[in-house]
Amino acid sequence: MDFRDIEYFAVLAEHGHVGRAAEALGLSQPALSLSLRRLEQSLQVKLVKRTPKGVELTATGAALLSRVQRLRLAREDIKREISDLSQGRAGCLRVGAQPGVITDHLASACAELLKDAPDVELMVTVMTSQLLPALRRGELDLIVHDLRAPSSEDLMHEHLSDDPLVVFTAANHRLAKLKQVTIKDLAHERWARAGISENWDWFTQLSIRTGNSPPRTGIRTDSPALRDYLVANSNLLGYTTDRGFRQLAPQFRFAKITVKEMSRVRQVYVSYRKDGYLPPVARRFVEILKAAAK
Repeated sequence: MDFRDIEYFAVLAEHGHVGRAAEALGLSQPALSLSLRRLEQSLQVKLVKRTPKGVELTATGAALLSRVQRLRLAREDIKREISDLSQGRAGCLRVGAQPGVITDHLASACAELLKDAPDVELMVTVMTSQLLPALRRGELDLIVHDLRAPSSEDLMHEHLSDDPLVVFTAANHRLAKLKQVTIKDLAHERWARAGISENWDWFTQLSIRTGNSPPRTGIRTDSPALRDYLVANSNLLGYTTDRGFRQLAPQFRFAKITVKEMSRVRQVYVSYRKDGYLPPVARRFVEILKAAAK
């Protein structure tokens, strides 16, 4: 099989029409038809059938299409591995992370890796969603996240830490003066959220179950730094992990509020593709993350 023919077949399957697929590929229709025949002959099967509206995949064609993305990823993995071996370079490590784990886990691990492997190029992408899809598409080598790690055959999840969630306020907030805070005391407060949506959903459900109103959001942002500034300079409440609280911006004075009913632990993982190419520098980075988490 010629990989180019497989790519052309994938585009044909996407468009369902020889003319539109040929136009998208910048080919003539006869050239695309010739590529399809070549692929079918190499496999000794029919991949598409003609219809009045264009083409439809046969069962065999559908099976091949489901493997195309894995073939693409395998080709890119091979190219990166051969390049790393032949040129003897550290290469580039592409890491994805949620905002909430940057200061908790990632920053110190990045510093340690750059000291340990000075020739490596680190690319860190911070996003609040789409981390797992980007990892599966091969756009990232690994991700550090607090998503509930799903049971999946294609990904490996290594547990890093369990961090209790805590509420924090400005040091002069009225709640900071109470010896004991209950979830009822939080009912009329407003919150500054920094993208931990799953934990927020849990908190909302807890508030409703205990007979209180759902928590009110004052601001929702992807920036923990903005959240910290607003909590320090307003009556907004914030929430983070116990580890994260110790690393809040030192120029502000915060108070940690322990709420008895909010016994929630954030689980943090590093995840990567089980069968994908993991560069040596990525394996070293996982070791550093696990050591730092302890």
